[in-house]
Amino acid sequence: VQLQASGGGLVQAGGFLRLSCTASARTYSRFIMGWFRQSPGKEREFVAAYNWSGGSTYYADSVKGRFTISRDNSKNTVYLQMTNLKPEDTAVYYCAADSRLIVSSIRYEDQYDYWGQGTLVTVSS
Repeated sequence: VQLQASGGGLVQAGGFLRLSCTASARTYSRFIMGWFRQSPGKEREFVAAYNWSGGSTYYADSVKGRFTISRDNSKNTVYLQMTNLKPEDTAVYYCAADSRLIVSSIRYEDQYDYWGQGTLVTVSS
């Protein structure tokens, strides 16, 4: 499975962006799909995830209420809608796919076995 992330850019604080992650295989529809981010000098951190089984969603506390993860299986695509962006949201955002479907590990990057190339989001103050 190959993942292609897009949609990053420069936005002012309070603005919004929508990131997209398109998978190369339809089998992705049965994977857990996640978004992670990495800011300069920091470790990569969990942002959000979508479990196809039941459509459950999971968010980091720092983005809860501002970001929404969704997926369109007809387009093999998962989205991250980001609103009320803050300068601390500046990071490279990565999408990832987890074929092992262990929900208890959904926030851990080691759980994910496929990764996209990352897209840069810059939020100016």
